[in-house]
Formats: sequence, C-alpha cells, structure tokens
Amino acid sequence: MTHAHEEVLARIAKGLVYTESEAAFQAPRRRTEQIFEYNHTPPSEVERRRSLLVAIFGSVGERTVLLPPFHAGFGSNVHIGDDFFGNVNLTFVDDVDIRIGNGVMIAPSVTLTTTGHPVHPSRRTDFGRFSEPIVIEDKVWIGSNVVVLPGVRIGYGSVIGAGSVVSRDIPPMTVAVGTPCRVVRPITDEDLTARTAGREGEPEGE
Repeated sequence: MTHAHEEVLARIAKGLVYTESEAAFQAPRRRTEQIFEYNHTPPSEVERRRSLLVAIFGSVGERTVLLPPFHAGFGSNVHIGDDFFGNVNLTFVDDVDIRIGNGVMIAPSVTLTTTGHPVHPSRRTDFGRFSEPIVIEDKVWIGSNVVVLPGVRIGYGSVIGAGSVVSRDIPPMTVAVGTPCRVVRPITDEDLTARTAGREGEPEGE
C-alpha cells in the first residue's frame, strides 16, 4: 500500500470527504462475483451457501440465515455474529465497517448505509462522499424498509419499527420508530407476557 493510499484511508476513518478515484485502490476488496453467485445458489446447496458467506463477509458467525437476494458494496467490510437472520433485499452499503452482533433479526428490504454525500453539488464531483461505521448490538430486531444511516449505533435488544429512518444512536432495550427514528418507550418485563404490537406508535409485523 502506498503512502497516498494510507492518507486516503486516514481521511475515510475520520469521516472526511473522499472521491471515487481516491478510493479506487480498494476495488479488489469488493466481493461482487461471490455475491452474485450466492444470490443464484439453490436453497438446497446449504454448504455452498455457507462457504460463499465466509468468502464474502469480513467475518460471519454460526447459524447464519441470509435470504437472497442481498446486496453489498464490498461485503468484506461486513461482520456478522452468531444466530443472525436477514430477510430478502437486505442492502449493505459497506464502504467502511458494518458490525452486527449475535441474535440480530432484520426484516425485508432494509438498508444499512455507512456512506452519505455532501449537500453542495460541487463537493459531489467524482462521487464525493463520506463514510462512518454502523454498529448493531446483540438481540436487535429491525423492521421492514428501515434505513440505518452512517455512524449509527443501535443498542442491545432494541426494536426499530418498520419504515423508520435511523439517523442517530438508539439506546439499549428501547422501541424506536419514525422518520427520523425516535425512542417511544423502554422494553420492560411487561413485554415478556404481551405482544408489543398494537401499542400506540408501534407497527404490526416486520
């Protein structure tokens, strides 16, 4: 790796703006071919699917279920823990790390994007962008059509309601919904004996 490449990586790590040309040296870390193959591998080929996930992701735990199709900019910047369930049309915009803990469930058509773009058009020349990592802690459930934006951490055990746009950190053991996503209540022992769906502000299903 050249000194120029190291300088670009340092800027990316600080959340500063960088361009497509400056980051082009990272192209070999994209797992485009393996992702295509995974999305076209028959469900019966369980071992082949597992081997592809290991090749695609930076790390992946045991008992992983990821329903195709899924999409990723790199794949190699995604780290997934044990007992993960990802439903169809999960998209990872993983220009930097996306770290997902154990026992996480993600509903259909969710986007986890580490990357955004400057507001002023002159700064978007050559696809100018910035990237900040996403962290999803253990036991989180994310509902359908949620978008998680750069730099967000979702705390242990939390539930993100369907259709939410998560632009800031969500504390552990809370229910959060909306655009922008906001905490509506804590998760308590009452939830051990009753469904959460049906409470005000909480959508039904995934």
